[in-house]
Amino acid sequence: MKIDNNTVVSVNYRLMVSDSDSAQELVEETSADRPFVFLFGAGNLLEEFEGHLRGLQSGDTFEFTINPENGYGISTPENVVRIPMAAFVAEGEELDTEMVKPGNFLPMVDDRGNQMQGLVLEVGDEFITMDFNHPLAGKNLHFSGSVNEIREASEEELAHGHVHGPGGHHH
Repeated sequence: MKIDNNTVVSVNYRLMVSDSDSAQELVEETSADRPFVFLFGAGNLLEEFEGHLRGLQSGDTFEFTINPENGYGISTPENVVRIPMAAFVAEGEELDTEMVKPGNFLPMVDDRGNQMQGLVLEVGDEFITMDFNHPLAGKNLHFSGSVNEIREASEEELAHGHVHGPGGHHH
């Protein structure tokens, strides 16, 4: 069986990232006992990632690079914002300095209810500066790995848009 839309795919991979002036850095690596299992063609992954896997079979290996424009985008200054301290402190409470400190990612919600993660860059007296660029924005993504298994997706998986069972979501 070949990887195509509506198949459940199990792969093992190693993800290395780099920008234009840095050496590659390991970001993620799956293992035989914890492969990456996903519903191919459901729109849950980077389009170019799936494009490189389409047509592969069990046992095939792969190696490819996705540039920032086709990955997580370019890091932009517009996504670095200053947020008033009041947004982080309930009335009469103190700032949780263990949680709100440079280097930590915080779950946030924008004015339209969209959930996102923000990286705390700086904590000032009145404002907290946060970066809402994706952590891999501006990075070249280098994937290498192998295809473990491919199977037809069940009707339930297709209806829900994700894998059920081992390696997938459990209801």
